[in-house]
Amino acid sequence: MVISTLTRGAVRAARLGCLATACFVVTGFNAPSAQADTFADALVSAYNHSGLLDQNRALLRAADEDIAAASAALEPVLRWTASITQRIGRGQTSLAFGPQDTDSLVATGTLIAEMLLYDFGATALGIEVAKETVLATRQNLIGVEQQVLQRAVEAYMGVIEASEFVALRQNNLRVLTQELRAARNRFEVGEITRTDVALAEAQLAQARSGLATAQGNYAIAVEEYRNVIGRKPGRLSPPPRIPKVGSNIEAAKALAVRNHPSLRAVQHQVTAAEMAIKRAQAQKRPTISAQGTLSVSENLDSSNFSTGASIGLNAGGTIYAGGARSSAVRRAQAQRDAQRGNLHVVRHNIQQNVGVAYARLSSARASLEASERQIRAARIAFRGVREEATLGARTTLDVLDAEQALLDAEASRISAQSQVYVAAYLVLATQGQLTARDLRLPVQQYDVTEYYNLVKNSPTSQSEQGAQLDRVLKRLQKN
Repeated sequence: MVISTLTRGAVRAARLGCLATACFVVTGFNAPSAQADTFADALVSAYNHSGLLDQNRALLRAADEDIAAASAALEPVLRWTASITQRIGRGQTSLAFGPQDTDSLVATGTLIAEMLLYDFGATALGIEVAKETVLATRQNLIGVEQQVLQRAVEAYMGVIEASEFVALRQNNLRVLTQELRAARNRFEVGEITRTDVALAEAQLAQARSGLATAQGNYAIAVEEYRNVIGRKPGRLSPPPRIPKVGSNIEAAKALAVRNHPSLRAVQHQVTAAEMAIKRAQAQKRPTISAQGTLSVSENLDSSNFSTGASIGLNAGGTIYAGGARSSAVRRAQAQRDAQRGNLHVVRHNIQQNVGVAYARLSSARASLEASERQIRAARIAFRGVREEATLGARTTLDVLDAEQALLDAEASRISAQSQVYVAAYLVLATQGQLTARDLRLPVQQYDVTEYYNLVKNSPTSQSEQGAQLDRVLKRLQKN
């Protein structure tokens, strides 16, 4: 690979990136275009395009409805029943009149009103369990948002990396084609042997294979971009400056434990499990309710009818159910213990993920710096070997080996550049800071409280609040 050709290729543009308090030069990304897609554009498109976000928003609304269902148990229940009965019979009530038909057609209607008055807090605790579940689901939604944006970062950098590899391989193929032509010319005048020409031919064939692989990887990166971002990539601008992250890993771990949505979700799940125990214990106690009925019965075959009304208090409870209710309490306790264990696991996993993310970032940054030094050394070595080969002190194989070493160094730099960006955003994600709000993306963020505030009081579909709910649902629907 002749360096004068390569350095005029796509791996030449340079920009300055900063990470924490240390700045370093990032090279190799294409120069920006006036019509190029930007990094922020890709993140916005991924946020708006994501079906995974839509799915989990719908799951959050379903959890909101659990609160509505639990709250409805404290509201009055109004029921009705209606029946019409045809009675067919014949009987005798007096010897004087003999047997007579007793057919009748009777219509009956009953209106029943019931309301729970007291159940030792079981229903209220059920509402609190549902609320904690909603809060946990909200945190899970934030976690999904981070996953979507992290994947968008990887997809964006993946296309840039793959396109740079294609450009590198194309340059390498052009150079080796020139090398082979020159080797054949030198063979014809007797300066080198047929073996040298064969070596150049083999290196060219390997370059064609490398180009085919790079083009295949680019096609794969494009499909990933299309899936995540929602459209085929155009010309991509260089990414912005690498986000600043703190250099203190222990402080980052402490922040992650306080801020990460996965840990917050489990904390709410633990609280919900503890309340579920109290609810199971309360459900073992009696309940008191009020009931009122209004009934009308009319004989359609005659003018006979009757009406009646009643109101009263009902109290009841289960004396023995084969230990089912005690089993429910123990089951709730076991689930609480499981959630506490999960909290321990999630906390340590988050701390580990922070440490791993910082290690990857440090490794990628060191690899980038090393690849820069490697390129400078390989370039000098290649120039020297090529000059020595013209004097007969080096063979064609030596030139090709030096050329391959420079190619490998250029490839390492391209990979390291992409890894630095991906690792930096991964650091943000492990601390719960890779969200549209934290990145200040110009998107219409989903309001997790809007739907909740509309359904928490269990509105009916005929109410004004129910009509407002319908409008919200229509707005949220996507084709």
